[in-house]
Amino acid sequence: QVQLVESGGGLVQAGGSLRLSCAASGRTFSSHHTGWFRQAPGKEREFVAFITWSVGSTYYADSVKGRFTISRDNAKRTVFLQMNSLKPEDTAIYYCAAGQRVTTATMRGQYDYWGQGTQVTVSS
Repeated sequence: QVQLVESGGGLVQAGGSLRLSCAASGRTFSSHHTGWFRQAPGKEREFVAFITWSVGSTYYADSVKGRFTISRDNAKRTVFLQMNSLKPEDTAIYYCAAGQRVTTATMRGQYDYWGQGTQVTVSS
């Protein structure tokens, strides 16, 4: 069993930065691939970024590529999402998710565990 807790959200002006953290409990977390998703009001939850558990290969949605960076520290059981050059359209609740058998990073159904989310609000 893996439990995920996100933190680091908040209110920031456009052009600013935030760093989200996803802290995991559970012995097997280091063998789980991890993704970040976000959900804006009235919209579906969408993929943001993904990182594999071992090599640390990454994959990003086109909308955040070049602005967001995902990383992980397996020793600390934590995954990070560094968000730079934030835009008002980045406003959403951000969720981290983990799964051992994720083959398509963008598919929500392939993740086994989800956090409760953290709110990110970007003002113009």
